[in-house]
Amino acid sequence: MRLAFAGTLAAAAALLASCATTHRGNAEAVAMMKRDFHAEGIATMDRLDQDAVQAECTKYFNDPPADKANELQKAQMATIKWPADGKLLGDWKAGEKIAQNGRGMTWHDKGGVGGSCYNCHQIGPAESSFGTVGPSLYQFGKLRGHGPDMQRYVYGKIFNAKAYNACSTMPRFGHVGALTEHQIKDLTALLLDPASPVNQ
Repeated sequence: MRLAFAGTLAAAAALLASCATTHRGNAEAVAMMKRDFHAEGIATMDRLDQDAVQAECTKYFNDPPADKANELQKAQMATIKWPADGKLLGDWKAGEKIAQNGRGMTWHDKGGVGGSCYNCHQIGPAESSFGTVGPSLYQFGKLRGHGPDMQRYVYGKIFNAKAYNACSTMPRFGHVGALTEHQIKDLTALLLDPASPVNQ
């Protein structure tokens, strides 16, 4: 089994575990993945290991108590690496290419390749096919604004979605190294730049 993003298999483990109603069911799901997943290239066995936030989300079936969710989100917020130059917007045209690109973090990739954004979201008006797992992002900046606070929110959300929703199923693109700082800036621009087709 080869997966597109580091941590995705661990998220799958959390999902399977959340479907299990007993500790035994969770252990069986993890044992199955450890039996069937084989390390190759950069896809190593550590992808099966849950980190603290994933383990807590599994424990609470993705619905932790508010105080626990806040604690987890605070810890995840501390992992976000903000750009040293303070600039959060890149080139929206490059961002569109990243959103369209589904490659990255597979067994032979080196990371920083693509975001697969259309797999889960509607983004641009010209796209005829898109996923609906995540909310529509069409006209995101037009509806929500594109000032400094929104730029920080979007950059942070792409870097580590669990900083804003502890049990979010959105990949933690920056946290796991699937996207570079520059790529996250470009995606932020895609969503917020008034000139981007997203906001037309």
